[in-house]
Amino acid sequence: MLTLYTAATPNGWKVSITLEELGLEYRVHHIHLDQKDQKAAWYVKLNPNGRIPTIVDHDNNDFAVFESGAIMIYLAEKTGRLMPADVKGRSTVIQWLMFQMGGIGPMMGQANVFYRYAPEKIPYAIDRYQREVRRLFEVLDARLTGHEYLAGDYSIADIAHFAWVRGYKWSGVSIEGLPHLERWLARIGERDAVRRGQDVPEPTDLDKMLREAEERAGKVRGILA
Repeated sequence: MLTLYTAATPNGWKVSITLEELGLEYRVHHIHLDQKDQKAAWYVKLNPNGRIPTIVDHDNNDFAVFESGAIMIYLAEKTGRLMPADVKGRSTVIQWLMFQMGGIGPMMGQANVFYRYAPEKIPYAIDRYQREVRRLFEVLDARLTGHEYLAGDYSIADIAHFAWVRGYKWSGVSIEGLPHLERWLARIGERDAVRRGQDVPEPTDLDKMLREAEERAGKVRGILA
């Protein structure tokens, strides 16, 4: 049995989708970010960084694992699935997982902040991060040319990227002209385990969020006009 401490974010979905794909038994502890649950002393003992997600493996002496990529590797190695055992295959999966951890995640995160949340709209920052996200999307599209998945068979590398790339509209970045990336997104999004994992810890409608954000922005523009 595992406990997943999580919230409805791309990093959280990375782990919940992985758990669903692996069919592991787990219970969910919803960390309410708006209430600063992630900064509570009891939680920081599990995750020193005070972020989500975290898992605790009760079958392994209550072993706690934090950082979404590290959790995915731990679960893949625990089950012998979603990552090859051979050195080259394992390295290929980890390379693409690190590409998400070091590129897609941070750049989309910054694009989201400056495009959606920052009280002051700074055109240079918005443009800088959106352009970098688009460049990284182009890298993925090129990789997926002639490849069904990012690292051979379907793996934690695909799950990690999907959890973030599916929110491209929220970042204000287009995937037009990236047919291989579009095909890959649609294919992974059809998986039952992926659909279930996206609803942990609660169902989240990204398209609805986008519509509401655009409506709010429209009202503000109307007031300022």
